[in-house]
Amino acid sequence: MNSTAVPVTVADIRKSFLDFFASKGHTVVASSPLVPGNDPTLMFTNSGMVQFKDVFLGSDKRSYVRAASVQACLRAGGKHNDLENVGYTARHHTFFEMLGNWSFGDYFKRESLKWAWELLTVVYQLPPERLLATVYEEDDEAYDIWTKEIGLPPERVIRIGDNKGGRYKSDNFWMMADTGPCGPCSEIFYDHGDHIPGGPPGSTDEDGDRFIEIWNNVFMQFNMADDGSVTPLPAPCVDTGMGL
Repeated sequence: MNSTAVPVTVADIRKSFLDFFASKGHTVVASSPLVPGNDPTLMFTNSGMVQFKDVFLGSDKRSYVRAASVQACLRAGGKHNDLENVGYTARHHTFFEMLGNWSFGDYFKRESLKWAWELLTVVYQLPPERLLATVYEEDDEAYDIWTKEIGLPPERVIRIGDNKGGRYKSDNFWMMADTGPCGPCSEIFYDHGDHIPGGPPGSTDEDGDRFIEIWNNVFMQFNMADDGSVTPLPAPCVDTGMGL
């Protein structure tokens, strides 16, 4: 943005996010409580999808198939514990809000990624040349959407494979738990510039603060069995999260 741009407040960011997805047919859903009332597996709500967990699992059904919310989150324990990283990086917090949009068997990868790009570059006016994305190594569909439809240069779309010690154990393959709904994801990063230490995702210096993940688009399209095998879900879903 130029130097005469009007300052943007956090309230503006919240409102423009919800207004954007409402314009795309999403139902705006209020933040659920910070302490989950119906999920004994969590001490605190750690992501926007927690209140929709039963919808993904098929035990709950809503009157809408598209949703958006600004969810209060706390990551101070459990699987997503950021407490030990606070103060050591520029990107970890314990309490924050998560901007998220969901599709319950409605739209999928194409709309999710194109709308994310539109929001970031048109509504929030982030410079396109500062953005890059990761995709799961085997997700040719997401790679082609980024490079052939959205127009992100191939050198700024990074394929990340199984880098966590096993099949589907990857920074770009998301699992709700050891079994159940899962799928590849596409993370969007912002490049702060070469004056900040750090390398791009997938590099040996990826833990630096130059490249910051700002949004994750999860494509839940498989069900993982106890033996680690996956089968397609009858209705693939989208689960996204962007920390505020």
